[in-house]
Amino acid sequence: MWCIVTFAWIGKGTPAPFDPPHRLVVRGPYRFVRNPMYIGGAVTLAGAALFYRSLFLLAYGCLFLLAACLFVLFYEEPTLRRTFGIDYDAYCRRVSRWLPHAPSS
Repeated sequence: MWCIVTFAWIGKGTPAPFDPPHRLVVRGPYRFVRNPMYIGGAVTLAGAALFYRSLFLLAYGCLFLLAACLFVLFYEEPTLRRTFGIDYDAYCRRVSRWLPHAPSS
């Protein structure tokens, strides 16, 4: 929910490609990592796979991560680069794509 509220409040849009944010969102959870929703989904699937001891859910989680990586690399990042230009490039230099870390000052 934090991600969705941040997109709506700061970005003036949604996470959906048909209604993207109008401003680059670099606050909230996006100050720690560039793709918190995909990470949250993958962690949720991994937790469910462990809880249910399900290889199917683990495989599904791996496919989800692969699909997310491909979507980010071939659609999302090029689109954000075209839309937000040097601001997005600077954001990419500061914040990791997949590994959360404390924001630098």
